Amino acid sequence: MAMASMAFCVNSVSFQNHGRYKSGMVFASLGNKEAATLGVRVTEGEGKLPKLVLSSPAGSEAEIYLFGGCITSWKVPSGNDILFVRPDAVFNKKKPISGGIPHCFPQFGPGAIQQHGFARNVDWTVGDSENVEGNPVVTLELKDDSYSRAMWDFSFHALYKITLNAKSLSTELKVKNTDNKAFSFNTALHTYFRASVTGASVKGLKGCKTLNKHPDPKNPVEGSEERDVVTFPGFVDCVYLDASNELELDNGLGDIISIKNTNWSDAVLWNPHLQMEACYKDFVCVENAKIGNVQLEPEQTWTAVQHLTIA
Repeated sequence: MAMASMAFCVNSVSFQNHGRYKSGMVFASLGNKEAATLGVRVTEGEGKLPKLVLSSPAGSEAEIYLFGGCITSWKVPSGNDILFVRPDAVFNKKKPISGGIPHCFPQFGPGAIQQHGFARNVDWTVGDSENVEGNPVVTLELKDDSYSRAMWDFSFHALYKITLNAKSLSTELKVKNTDNKAFSFNTALHTYFRASVTGASVKGLKGCKTLNKHPDPKNPVEGSEERDVVTFPGFVDCVYLDASNELELDNGLGDIISIKNTNWSDAVLWNPHLQMEACYKDFVCVENAKIGNVQLEPEQTWTAVQHLTIA
């Protein structure tokens, strides 16, 4: 197993281990020759925001913005981008990036703090980078600061490990309680998949208890999924509790995507239909989630893995 560590050099500022991104810096190039072999490069993305580009030897590629720790693109060797970024997405740090794989943490949906929490609305840092058997692996990290503690007064340390292979994209999220008191949270990966909504379908949800947020998201209707194949005929916003650890998405564009997970106990399907008339036909969200509260005592860690594979 070949491994190498990496340092990023940006305007003479090194990103190694716990480097912190400062707004306004222009990302130039990797700081050493060894790093260039890792299949990871730093570039300037939309809105001049720093972006990591991961490339595998087989020709797959992923793009990750440090703002929100958001994976915005996953291109497989055929050239197809499996993920989707909405045309109304903005890259000015005034709101989260609308598309790709945004984080929902420490809250999913509406609640005591901002919608879907703050993790998608702050800068993550590069904690580590390595090359494993020719494939790039990057770990991002997020810690509490004055902004997060103003709304959620706990100390935590989150690590988000992203691995790109020829036909798969894997993420591992670890949340550690670094406070001296217990806390609870819920979380999700709000994944936007490129799709033809009229042809898209999901298998693996039959028998799940459902919380259907249509037509009234504030009063979800409890039920049970009886379909072998779930489609998107109109507005869809449904939570599936205790879902299978493997779902199959047919994106209606010729791609079959396996969505496997460890410890993401629930799933969410979403498509806004006419609420987003400009783009609803071009994507579906199939989200791995932890809807119930995760309770962490001091020094405890919660870990969940998502593994996306193209057939």
